[in-house]
Amino acid sequence: MRLRTLPVVIAGLAVLFAAAAGSAHHSFSAEFDIEKPITLEGTLTELEWVNPHGWLHMDVTGPDGEVVNWAVEMGNPTALLRRGLRRGDFPPGIEFVVEGYEAKDGTPTANGITITFPDGRNFFAGSSGTGAPEPGQRR
Repeated sequence: MRLRTLPVVIAGLAVLFAAAAGSAHHSFSAEFDIEKPITLEGTLTELEWVNPHGWLHMDVTGPDGEVVNWAVEMGNPTALLRRGLRRGDFPPGIEFVVEGYEAKDGTPTANGITITFPDGRNFFAGSSGTGAPEPGQRR
């Protein structure tokens, strides 16, 4: 009898751990710190218009004059398209402002919540997931 229940228990644990890993991937709070809002003003160096999240790479000049390349996570391209953003809105060298939240690991990585273009257009670019701020929410 024990030999029959062991495979069931192992299968159940495998499903449980797989679900936890999938949830962690989409968990804002696992990667980003809601208590560390950041505003980045810089120049686009690269755009990754890919699933599951788009990424902006931008050069940001700090107060000390040092240029740091930041990686900014956005929502997925389909969600960005529904919000009115297009790949063509991001030509290389464009300057823009991103408001978001810093990564917990201290790397120059952020979750972008809003993007403001030089012409004043403002878009919610954030991704959803556990702990992610809602559009318009800012701490």
